[in-house]
Amino acid sequence: MSPSTALVSIKLAHTVIWAFFAGCIVAIPFFAHAGRPGSAGILIAVVMVEVLVILLNRWSCPLTGVAARYTDDRRDNFDIYLPGWLARYNKIIFGSLFAIGTVYTLLQWLTAGAGG
Repeated sequence: MSPSTALVSIKLAHTVIWAFFAGCIVAIPFFAHAGRPGSAGILIAVVMVEVLVILLNRWSCPLTGVAARYTDDRRDNFDIYLPGWLARYNKIIFGSLFAIGTVYTLLQWLTAGAGG
């Protein structure tokens, strides 16, 4: 496999995986609001696994290191098919959404448990 083909494959896989986790993060507060804290909790757990992987990889996705083997490009989106600004601020944007969704889920769960 040529380096350019390998890079395209890695970027495609990275983008699909990113879309999965971004979808999980966006869905969390919707499940919580719909009275399905168990479903929201499962999504929170799934995303927490990804957070752990990123933390163990020194705050970077492991696929970034793999993609780096195939190019000298180091733009924010060299390893994923996202706009540069989104790749640059991805952790801030989706980390904030994840934290807000998790807190909202907890509040919904506590409120439902209190009879509200």
